[in-house]
Parts: sequence; structure tokens; C-alpha cells
Amino acid sequence: MAITSFSTRMQAVAAMTFLAAAGPAAGLKAQGLESTETVNRIVGSQVKQEEAKANSEAGNVNSAIDRTRENIGTVRKTSKLDKVDIVFLTDAARSEGGPPPEIETKVKQHQDDITELRKEIEANALLFNAIESRRVQAQDVLAVEFDNPGKIVIYAAAKPSN
Repeated sequence: MAITSFSTRMQAVAAMTFLAAAGPAAGLKAQGLESTETVNRIVGSQVKQEEAKANSEAGNVNSAIDRTRENIGTVRKTSKLDKVDIVFLTDAARSEGGPPPEIETKVKQHQDDITELRKEIEANALLFNAIESRRVQAQDVLAVEFDNPGKIVIYAAAKPSN
């Protein structure tokens, strides 16, 4: 009996080790984040994306960056949204040299707050799955703006994956 018990425990340990090694990414792939329907079911919100030039959105982005400290708390508390808009600032992507000077200056001024915001987005299942569904990395998020109740705009220095 002791041998069987030991064998069973070893199998359980091996199974847990395998699952831990697979990590959370395996679960996301299993859920099929390629499907809009699946993303909407997981996020519970409509996720939309648009592309914009950083210079044309600089005022909105800088205003959102100035409110990063207060938005961190809102991100932390957010568990339901009606709409998630992701604005790709395509010319601000790392592959394009990063944000233009007027945005980069704000990013540097609020660097610690933006780092904390990115961590909160990664810790928030709704927002993390929303950006992950559009292949946005948290490190590319410059700012968020809670536009109306139930709506968030996420500004990302990235290009959409097509």
C-alpha cells in the first residue's frame, strides 16, 4: 500500500510540475484568444482598435499621462467595462523609434507612474486579456483614459498585428 501511495503522490507532483511549467499562457491559448467572440466573453466588453498618428493624438495622450496616478487606482478597481478602445500609435512604436519628443518628455516625467500602471494592467484580468487579444504588450501602453463610465481608451506605442 505504501508503494502505491508513494507512486500516486509522485504522479500528482509530476502533474503539478507540468501545469506550473506550462504557465498562464497555455490557458490563454487553450481559450482561443484569436476569436472575437471568445475575447468578448472573457473580457465581458467590446474590444475595438484603431490606428492613429502620435502627433495627432499627442494632446489626448499627454492629458492621459498627466492623470496616470489617479488612473492607476481606477485600473486596480475595474472589473467590468462596456467598451475597451485600443489606440495604436503606429509611428510611436519601438520599431519606428518610439514616441515623438512631446510624448516622450511626458513619459519620462511620469515614468514611475507609467511603470506602475503597466503592472496594474497586467494584474487586471479584464484589461490584460483585452490588450493580449490585440497582441499589445503592457510595456507598450503609454496611458489609459476612462472616457465615459464603462469605457476605457488604451494608448499603445505599437503597431497592430495583421
